[in-house]
Amino acid sequence: MNVRTCAALASLLWATACTPLGDPALPSEGFFDDFERDAIGDAYRSTAPAGVYKIVDGELRVQGARNRPLWLARRLPDDVRVEFTVRSESASGDIKVELFGDGVSKATSESYTATGYVVIFGGWNNSLNVVARLDEHGADRVVGPKLRVEPGKTYRFAIERRGSLLTVHVDGVELMRFDDPEPLRGRGHDHFAFNDWEAKLAFDDLRITPL
Repeated sequence: MNVRTCAALASLLWATACTPLGDPALPSEGFFDDFERDAIGDAYRSTAPAGVYKIVDGELRVQGARNRPLWLARRLPDDVRVEFTVRSESASGDIKVELFGDGVSKATSESYTATGYVVIFGGWNNSLNVVARLDEHGADRVVGPKLRVEPGKTYRFAIERRGSLLTVHVDGVELMRFDDPEPLRGRGHDHFAFNDWEAKLAFDDLRITPL
């Protein structure tokens, strides 16, 4: 195998590792999951060790994922609404999801730069609510009002993007909005994921609707 062939193969392997191939688009009627089954199934791609994400009593449970997401293996349209319920059983709160990421990325060290938008409710020991573009520690992140996550309480999230505007509603009240002059779109920015650091979380009733 010559040098040119090796380089081409390396390039192909890198692209395949960084961006999933063959994921179907979100159907026109959207996607719904109530997790009323025993196994997570092939609609999702886990980047965490086995058992970190699991279904228990009709909920998606996770603890200690340490920024290794559970990606939905469906491509999102540019304009979309993502709804779900979630409960934190930890005093730290720290509810986290990602939108418009690449569908495969995960943390490989303590530091993690996402490939999409990161929505965090009760992060940093239940002290901050944030929408971040790629870097949850970045200077361009939007910080919402100081509403704390109550352990054991179930919240209903509705996250929506229309054009450049991403809004986050919790229990029908707008928590944060992020107006991005350069919206993350297209290949590599078209997946949704559940995520977590150390908190014990329970997600349910995921509904994704094209807009």
